[in-house]
Amino acid sequence: MSVDGEVRQLRTEADEPGWEVDPDDEWGVAVIATVGRQLKLRRESVGMRAGDFGRAVGYGEDLVYKIEGGKRIPRTEYLERADEVLGAGGLLAAMREDVAKVRYPKKVRDLAQMEARAVEIGVYENSNVAGLLQTEGHMRALFGAWLPAYSDEETERMVAARMARRAIFDRSPAPTLTFVQEESTLRRPVGGRMVWRRQLERLLELGELRNVSIQVMPTEVEDHFGTGGLIEELKFPEGTAVGRSEGAFNGRPVSDPKQIRILDLRYSMIRAQALTPRESRAFIEQMLGET
Repeated sequence: MSVDGEVRQLRTEADEPGWEVDPDDEWGVAVIATVGRQLKLRRESVGMRAGDFGRAVGYGEDLVYKIEGGKRIPRTEYLERADEVLGAGGLLAAMREDVAKVRYPKKVRDLAQMEARAVEIGVYENSNVAGLLQTEGHMRALFGAWLPAYSDEETERMVAARMARRAIFDRSPAPTLTFVQEESTLRRPVGGRMVWRRQLERLLELGELRNVSIQVMPTEVEDHFGTGGLIEELKFPEGTAVGRSEGAFNGRPVSDPKQIRILDLRYSMIRAQALTPRESRAFIEQMLGET
């Protein structure tokens, strides 16, 4: 029974996959430990037992202890509800931004931070639809096909992280985003027919944005400059850039201007070989009509 007299199903660990703290993420561990400590201090200061508090916020007592002990990442709604129940005046709810970042793997968090600063992003993909362009269904299908298999918790963390990166499409001022996709990545029915159709529709939707260019590289192109694999480039306001390519510099991220120029050259040639954005849109529409 909850404090307001309504019967409420309390959340347990089984209901909360993917909210564990990564022990190798030192910053994340520190953030969640601090948040948990503050939650416990606030609860004890008002004389509320963990079980009563859990019922008030809709969580089982064991999960409350794990959150307070820095072992679990609290959801945004948990912090907001805790703020109300404990009368924290917004102090607990204000932690939600840092807490939300902790859920994402460190390397994804670092990438998202760079993307948030970039004024221009260019991506050439030859094996999958670019991560920023993927639908949630497409993501889940890709992660589900990975070997060795990811756990449910790992899958949830990766999907959440990739979904969060899509906020870049809502940025203002908007960055310039260009993508070149191999035809084969669009013809592969990842996740089945309906997921595949939704992915093609998503590409058409994003292609309508004024700051987004999506091009298709036809399989029939003979002299192909993209055989070295994936290329990603991020350019920043101060004129610096970071990039990587599977076929250059051992796949490691680079920032040296000479190395960036090499990636620029390759990416420019790939874009020149691909269909124009208008031709690519017509191509994707035709594919959608055939599915």
